[in-house]
Amino acid sequence: MRRKQPPGNLSLILITDRNLCKHPFLDTIKLALKGGVNTIQLREKGLTTRELYLLAHELRKITLDFGANLIINDRVDVALAVEADGVHLGWQSLPFHIARKLLGLEKLIGISTHSRQEALHARDYGADYITFGPVFDTPSKAGLLKPTGAEEIQSLKSNVTMPIIAVGGINEKNVETVLARGADGIAVISSIMYAGNPEDAARSLCKKIVTSRPEKPPVNNFQITT
Repeated sequence: MRRKQPPGNLSLILITDRNLCKHPFLDTIKLALKGGVNTIQLREKGLTTRELYLLAHELRKITLDFGANLIINDRVDVALAVEADGVHLGWQSLPFHIARKLLGLEKLIGISTHSRQEALHARDYGADYITFGPVFDTPSKAGLLKPTGAEEIQSLKSNVTMPIIAVGGINEKNVETVLARGADGIAVISSIMYAGNPEDAARSLCKKIVTSRPEKPPVNNFQITT
């Protein structure tokens, strides 16, 4: 089963990593949202369930203030507890059909994919969107996964209709290449979390997204202030 409404606000997803922040974690998130990020994917390892819930609860309040999505990595229970907008599943997560049964049709379910075969499986499951990558070399996947390259995104577009969100090593210098190959959005970690000025980093990526795709509106409707 698929959602009743198509997903939105996926042009720029920030995947969190509190260990990279040069500023307090919540301040980093607020600055990123102010700069144009429209979806926060909470992905924090090493926290107890209670700690993760409390952090998700704070992020839910912040994202609502900015009109942004909150996606919880893996934890369907935490997503339900804080009334998040959905979950993002990996290969060690609950089976898709169980997550959908628990969340209902109105919540987003994204799936991490790293190959064409995985992307097609996610399509068949009925995922609302996929992240695909790593597109480029990235420290978080060093020695684990070989970069797919941006060209594979273009190939996938003829086989899937759900949004393809490129992930892995994406920054201001290469984002236009990814978008030119058909990515519907990007997901980043260090490009914003590790930035000295997360707001400026987010705004720069947003501008690239808008100027790279003048022929069609982006998946989200964020506004950029200068």
